Amino acid sequence: MRHIKLLFVSVLLACSAGASAQGADSLKAGPEFTPHWFISAHGGAQYTLGEADFGDLLSPTVQLSGGYQFTPWLGARLSVGAWESKGGLCGYGNGGNPGAITYKYNYVAPVVDVMFNLSNAVFGYNPDRVFSLTAFVGGGANIGFGNDEANELASADYSLRYNWTGTKVRAVGRGGLGLDFRLSDRVSLGLEGSANVLSDHYNSKKAGNADWYFNAVAGITIRLGKTRKAARPAAAVTVPVTPVEPPVTEEPAQKPAPEPQPEPVEAVVEEPVRRDVFFKINSSEVRPSEAAKVKELAEYLDNHKTAIIEVTGYADAGTGTRQINERLSARRADAVKRLLVDVHHVDASRIRVSHKGDRVQPFTENDLNRVSICIISN
Repeated sequence: MRHIKLLFVSVLLACSAGASAQGADSLKAGPEFTPHWFISAHGGAQYTLGEADFGDLLSPTVQLSGGYQFTPWLGARLSVGAWESKGGLCGYGNGGNPGAITYKYNYVAPVVDVMFNLSNAVFGYNPDRVFSLTAFVGGGANIGFGNDEANELASADYSLRYNWTGTKVRAVGRGGLGLDFRLSDRVSLGLEGSANVLSDHYNSKKAGNADWYFNAVAGITIRLGKTRKAARPAAAVTVPVTPVEPPVTEEPAQKPAPEPQPEPVEAVVEEPVRRDVFFKINSSEVRPSEAAKVKELAEYLDNHKTAIIEVTGYADAGTGTRQINERLSARRADAVKRLLVDVHHVDASRIRVSHKGDRVQPFTENDLNRVSICIISN
């Protein structure tokens, strides 16, 4: 147990050093977080609490995980650990000498964890942070099998009152800490320590309290998809200007007013009519609130028989791939055209349709680029 405590203290000290070196960076305006999936693979050692020396109760373990990071500080994962556990029993070894006897058995443990990125929660989101500390807590099942060595000891009259055979499924709960070392936006290396608790029956012995095993593993995590997007531009600061009073001057003697001249008649130039029809993420369906804009365009076209309308579809660069966004922007432009033709009976020859995918971003705010821009010209 003392070795496990030393492991957790070491992880905390390492994270504190990394956080101190990076605290100033977290205060700067930077990229915005994007939710994403991740997978990881770890391997290491397991220590099962028992009646034997620490080294005699160590066994190998592996862990495969897949999860989703919802926010900079909150995530969840499904983790499957497996390999071998050990038990220790006070008895008599070879030659009848008193000592501890160990035995091993196998397990598979699928567990769902809720994960809390303490570095982002305390110091703010910083995608370039080198070290990150994460706490997790979860629960699941431990599927034990291969308990042959304990069965042999039980048949030799060793006291294993909870000895089991075949395959046994028991509830397991756990908590732990993980320390990640960032290599890139997609890849990081990590150390992880966890404490796992089960019923008293796991190690085949009756002790009157829960059974425990502790895992210490190292491995790699790969993040899938985009993990960040460019920061929004800072809002312009308006500086108030104090008006300056003009100097007072004496007015010259008034001259006779000139004969009035006819005012030139300026040509009236009508400004193009524009409406922006916005869409939900990964959607080309025109919502009722946006359909009202299309109706306004149709009414204008009905009153101006020579006017034409240009409909250009776009997609945001913050989500999806170039190919997906190209098709999505085309569907968004076509959706507006269909509404004009099928519902409002606008002549299709007066509608020009184009799309630009995510190659052009008409708005600085990423989400606003899920749009079809409609411009009427006379």
